[in-house]
Amino acid sequence: MSLAWAIVEHIHNDPRIAAKTLFATHYHELTELENILPRVKNYNIVVKEWNDKIIFLRKIERGFASQSYGIQVARLAGIPNNVIKRAKQILNNLEEHELSAQGLSAKAKKQLGKEISQMDIFDVIIEKSEKKNEILEEIKKLDVNNLTPIEAIKKLSELQEKL
Repeated sequence: MSLAWAIVEHIHNDPRIAAKTLFATHYHELTELENILPRVKNYNIVVKEWNDKIIFLRKIERGFASQSYGIQVARLAGIPNNVIKRAKQILNNLEEHELSAQGLSAKAKKQLGKEISQMDIFDVIIEKSEKKNEILEEIKKLDVNNLTPIEAIKKLSELQEKL
C-alpha cells in the first residue's frame, strides 16, 4: 500500500507528468488521499449485492466504495472455491480482532450501523463499573454463614441476572 500511496503522490506532485490517472485498488487507505491532495478525486463503480455475489451496475459515482469486494471479485475471476472459503474465514477473523478507537471490532461497528462517539463508550464503561460496584457491595453484605443452600443459590442467580 505504501508504494501505491507514493506513486499517487508522485503523479500528483510532479508538474512534468500532469496526467489524469486511474487507479483501481482495494486499499481503502488510499481514499484518504482525496483529503490530502487537492486534485485527487475518488470514484467508485456502483454494485448491488445479492446472495453473497456482486452485480456491477455499470454506473460510476463520486466517492469511494463503502466496502471491499475483493472476495466477490476473486470468485468472478475464477479463484477456486476452497481459496474463497478460506479468504472468508480470514476476513471474519480480522474483522473480529480489528479494533476501532472506541474498542469495537470492525464487525461490531458494522452491526451497529453507525459510529459510536468516544463519550458513548465511556458512558457504557462507567455504567458497567457502577453496576459492578453495586453488586460487589451486595456480596460483601451477605451473611453467607446464615444462608441456606437454597437461599444461596437464589441469591447467586439474582446476582448473575444483574451482571
